[in-house]
Amino acid sequence: MPTTVVGFRLGKTATGRQVTVLITESGVLHRSHGLYGQPPKLDAPKLPLRYLRPDLPWMQGEHVLTGPISALRGHHATAVRNGYDEVLVPPACVRLDVEEHPLPPRQDPRAPVHPELTEAFLGTAPHTAQPLDRAVDAFRTALGLPVRLQNATWRPRQAPVPPRIEAMLRALAHGSEIASPDRLGVGWSVTPQAVTLRAGRTAQPLDRQAVLDLQAALTAWLRLTQPPPP
Repeated sequence: MPTTVVGFRLGKTATGRQVTVLITESGVLHRSHGLYGQPPKLDAPKLPLRYLRPDLPWMQGEHVLTGPISALRGHHATAVRNGYDEVLVPPACVRLDVEEHPLPPRQDPRAPVHPELTEAFLGTAPHTAQPLDRAVDAFRTALGLPVRLQNATWRPRQAPVPPRIEAMLRALAHGSEIASPDRLGVGWSVTPQAVTLRAGRTAQPLDRQAVLDLQAALTAWLRLTQPPPP
């Protein structure tokens, strides 16, 4: 059966290297990399955490594609940050005439390498320039998932806020990411689309209710531990 995927390929002219990342409708992330004109090296496919660990309480009710889509965005941001600024294949959602391998049993999380998917994506994806978010929206629409409103205006709330929060609001309104220092083993990042927690190389986005619960818990902790007035 055909498979719907969304992905991209970026290159770094200075080193002659390229990276390709895509996710499938089942949520498997495929990444390959290597020198221009050479057969790429394929990383082991990454299965969605929601599939591997459905028992995690903070993931219950979350769609299986939420984490993989966030990971795709993370790979794109990391590649650009590392100098992969040549767009070899723009972000695109493509319907491929390739049957995706079925997901392995949860007790055996090793997914088979699937080079046909990447090859088909590179051979089928259009070269029409567009941002990653638009390709992701097309992917979600193709699978019948809700998408964010187009042309939504991100505006700071009218109520007065501390200068530091106001600066963060401006950063988010312009599409920038706010994140904890990379040197920390455990950290977080916030974009206009998602709040993500990370531990080492593992990252997990939170849905809106989880963010509200976390905010409430942090507010309670700050009030409990605030120093007594002088």
